[in-house]
Amino acid sequence: MPPHPAISPFASGFLDRPDGARLYWETSGNPRGRPAIYLHGGPGGGLGPGGYRRRFDPALHLIIGIDQRGCGRSTPWASDDLASLRTQTMTQLIDDVEAVRVHLGVERWLVHGVSWGSTLALAYALSHRDRVTEIVNLAVTTGHRREIDWITDGIAPVFPEAHERLRAAVRDDERTIDGYARLLADPSPAVRWRAADEWDAWEAAHISLGPHATPGPLHPDDRHRLNFATLVTHYWANDCFLPGDQSVLARASQLSGIPGVLVHGRRDISGPVLTPWQLHRAWPGSRLQIVEEEGHGGPRSAELAMEAMDGFARDAAL
Repeated sequence: MPPHPAISPFASGFLDRPDGARLYWETSGNPRGRPAIYLHGGPGGGLGPGGYRRRFDPALHLIIGIDQRGCGRSTPWASDDLASLRTQTMTQLIDDVEAVRVHLGVERWLVHGVSWGSTLALAYALSHRDRVTEIVNLAVTTGHRREIDWITDGIAPVFPEAHERLRAAVRDDERTIDGYARLLADPSPAVRWRAADEWDAWEAAHISLGPHATPGPLHPDDRHRLNFATLVTHYWANDCFLPGDQSVLARASQLSGIPGVLVHGRRDISGPVLTPWQLHRAWPGSRLQIVEEEGHGGPRSAELAMEAMDGFARDAAL
């Protein structure tokens, strides 16, 4: 099943938040369709050129996209205003999503998250379960410390040369993610640019086992690379602001009653299938679909997510 045709937004705008953040939003598809919000990866990935819209049948869905605070067309960028990191927490992101819902007059919506966006989707649903009709997550993450430690240090035996280069920039007694969060908040631009380059090289290395991965920088644009690294390390160093008993996995049973589809690649070595498997086992009513041949996303994974979202919309119309 190929992606749906490319479409453009029929409306877009900005939503000012009380702490000075300005959020970009856009809507496409059917204005009277079933609402669905897309939460992009990262943190700091942004909506990009809008390819996400092709995962939704434009006749069935009111498709909503937002650039999460600090990235994309939202302002200020985290790397341009390091002081704004004080208001970069999961609580603020959840409040942002809810504010967009209220601003657009949406009663309830399907939530679709990819990678980091799946963590945000789950955290949002745990805070506002009465506003969520379904969840469809692809390349599933939950922000748990175990996942963060794996992707920064646990995976080192698979990529020893890349990990040695990554560790060279931080202190011997320092957790890797703490070291990079420190470097990327350094007052010196030169220190921050070097750290961003090293972080991007590491991410490009460990995400490369899937058959659809391509060599080269993960983020060719220097400014995007710096902003992405700043946001990722900030959230990961703080356990995505979901510590201990507030973690998604600790509260997953509270998602009972919300239909969910979890799509994950078996070859996703940076985010092992253990995470969606544990989430699925703790979440009554969820369905786990493992794509044997793919890594961190891919065309078949996107196709399964599309089929699930269109299926929910069709079922609701009956």
